[in-house]
Amino acid sequence: MALRLYQFAISHYCEKIRWALDYKNLNYETTNLLPGQHIKTIKKLTKGAGASVPVLEHDGEVVQGSSDILDYLDKTFPDNPLTPLDEPAKAQALAWEKRLDDEAGPAVRCYSYHHFLQRPKIVVPLLTAGTPFYNRILLSLAFSRVNEVMRNWMKINEKTAEESRKVMEGLLTELVETYSKQPFLAGDAFSRADLTAAALFAPLFQPEAYPVPWPKPARIPRDIQSWLTEWQPQLQVLAKVYGDNR
Repeated sequence: MALRLYQFAISHYCEKIRWALDYKNLNYETTNLLPGQHIKTIKKLTKGAGASVPVLEHDGEVVQGSSDILDYLDKTFPDNPLTPLDEPAKAQALAWEKRLDDEAGPAVRCYSYHHFLQRPKIVVPLLTAGTPFYNRILLSLAFSRVNEVMRNWMKINEKTAEESRKVMEGLLTELVETYSKQPFLAGDAFSRADLTAAALFAPLFQPEAYPVPWPKPARIPRDIQSWLTEWQPQLQVLAKVYGDNR
């Protein structure tokens, strides 16, 4: 059975897995889901275990969550490993990945959505990317409800967006400092730690490989524009990791 990735195209956690699959030169198919409507599909796949994406389906196996999927891919397809074999480097890579998953992912999501949810014409194409065209119409018509649900679900508000900005800045500072001393976050080769760092911050430097219609710079909310200008040097370090390995 072919590898199938159930995803939101916009999700940076799903980008982790797209990148991992491509890095391992694996053929796979994607099923792009619409946020909200995805719940029934994912719960059926996971037998009610949860509704989050990404979910990978392969040979009767269903694996949910980006970290567990990376474990599965390295175990099942050991070529081009993303988990270091050296135990100290492995522990370091897994620690970086967990911290970035727990801190960077939610922070980038909260900060970005807080501002972009105020721009329905920009965010709707991002949320519906890769799904049938009518979803864009449906989501636009129901956007006030979508905005309310997403803000409640992800606890997005002015205060949490400001806290998320500080988290991003702290992590970016630490990541850039680490990369200034060594080429990789863990060990002497590219690993899941580097992949996670660059993938989770990718929406902020908008790489072409990401399968969504990024907004033109002039359409990006002013607060985010100002922040991106200030933090462009740090983001370019991760953009280089992305460009060199994606």
